[in-house]
Amino acid sequence: MQTRRLTRREFLKLGGAFAATSALAACAPGEETPTAAPFEPMGQNPVVTPEAQTQLPPVPLAILALSRLTFGIRPGNVDAFNALGSSDDERLLNFVNQQLNPDSMDDSDFENRYNNAGFETLRKTHEQLYYDHIAANPYDSNDDAYWEWYSKPAYELADATVLRAVHSKKQLVELLADFWHNHFNIYFWQDDGVPLLASYNRDVLRKHMLGNFRQMLEAVAKHPSMLYYLNQNNSSDAGPNENFARELFELHTLGAENYLGVRDPNSVEKDANGIAVGYVDNDVYEAARCLTGWRIDDDLGEWEDGVEKTGNFLYYKPWHDRFNKLVLGRYIPADQEDLKDGYDVLDLLASHPGTARFVCRKLCRRFISDVPPESVVQAAADIFLQHKDAPDQLKRVMETILLSAEFKAGWGGKVKRPYEAAMSMMRALNSDFTRAPGGIHWMLELMGQRLFERRPPDGYPDTREAWANSMSFLYRWNFAVGLAENWMDDDDTGYKVFTDVYGQTPAEIRTASSLADYWIQRILNRTLPEASRNAIVAVMAQEYGWDETLTEEHVRYVLPAMVEVILMSPEFQWR
Repeated sequence: MQTRRLTRREFLKLGGAFAATSALAACAPGEETPTAAPFEPMGQNPVVTPEAQTQLPPVPLAILALSRLTFGIRPGNVDAFNALGSSDDERLLNFVNQQLNPDSMDDSDFENRYNNAGFETLRKTHEQLYYDHIAANPYDSNDDAYWEWYSKPAYELADATVLRAVHSKKQLVELLADFWHNHFNIYFWQDDGVPLLASYNRDVLRKHMLGNFRQMLEAVAKHPSMLYYLNQNNSSDAGPNENFARELFELHTLGAENYLGVRDPNSVEKDANGIAVGYVDNDVYEAARCLTGWRIDDDLGEWEDGVEKTGNFLYYKPWHDRFNKLVLGRYIPADQEDLKDGYDVLDLLASHPGTARFVCRKLCRRFISDVPPESVVQAAADIFLQHKDAPDQLKRVMETILLSAEFKAGWGGKVKRPYEAAMSMMRALNSDFTRAPGGIHWMLELMGQRLFERRPPDGYPDTREAWANSMSFLYRWNFAVGLAENWMDDDDTGYKVFTDVYGQTPAEIRTASSLADYWIQRILNRTLPEASRNAIVAVMAQEYGWDETLTEEHVRYVLPAMVEVILMSPEFQWR
């Protein structure tokens, strides 16, 4: 019987159905972590069987560590990891030490790409960014040229962030930059200070991510991006604005888990130091009073005495509420020296055991599982508090988490978010680019996670339930197709990303079985269950026998789509 050759459209739809259904099965919430979803034979709808809901089998530590501590495994990464020692513990220790000391790493390939990318604004100081793109913007505010120049630093930051995620060897730094931006979230188009997003990323988050939390907290609280975003810039004794103070408690430090509701603050239990064990609404109101007068030196209209237009943090004493306050059970007297009220609040929050647990739980959720074991959360929180004044406090916390038994124990406790999935696809395929085409950012938006564009202050969610939906996975499939088949070029800017799937395939491998096995191992660094592997072979074979030598035309035509199916397999989504 003659077999009809599938059209391109039919073929891609079929592969997409296999991949997306399988990936959704991997991310479906449940009490247990799912295994690979078995595929039905070609031409039938994929079905997830009950067996798909059993516990995942373990993977080599190299795969677990590289999946969690990088934006995705690149060819050669597993061999490099295994060369770091004679045992798994030694390899992990050396890899973590390497990543936690990024200044000692040779990252020349990335640096060359970065230098060739043509970024115009990212080396400007904060003051230069404010002056060039806000205070002295040479264009009429009604013209497109004004908005293009105004937003250029933020757009360049987004491009540079993608470049770093894919090509930098300092992968843990990039993961932490992403984590801390979501923790101290600022929306890209927040009012008045869009160009300053570049300095917020560089001078606040990246500067302090392996340093001291109290210092980072102050840097966040004083940065104009945050002051604009949460309306702190207009908070005065005449009308204290609670937006920043509330998120300072609820999102940045103690977290909702330590919120005790609307209660008399004097009724809250105190610890041995007389500090409230949690916070109530009155603490937010009082903290807002402590922070009045924390604003920006941004008198563009030149109508305020004592205010210039540098774009720097400004303590504006005429706006400060000078009277006594009560925060977390601590009495704050009237008429303290400049900034002392606000510093007292930050000191209380940064050293609170509730903050230690909340921040460490989020870090464990990011690097271990959606519901991390309380044992590792508490161990990290203990280190957080023991070293609360140390310049490398957060580095010590990360060491505790990443070298823990809990980190090594469970595979599949996390599912890649859209941004992580997209970056890991480019890393797995050795996609080549210097400046990210606009299509990458557009596809991230369709998947639900465009860089720096989470509007609420809580940052993008970090659990599988938030992303296990059909639309998000449909656009992951579209991203895989665009990447593997080089449909992502930007005609307007000339920016390109090139993926040579055919050229990276050894010429002697030309059967459907061998091609599937090669690319499964290349992308996943392990084998697949028989049913999943067979479905991928069938996608590659089409009308040919599985062990029949394929024509070059067939290989060129079908190979990218087979690779796309592997990229959308459940095994590629887990970490």
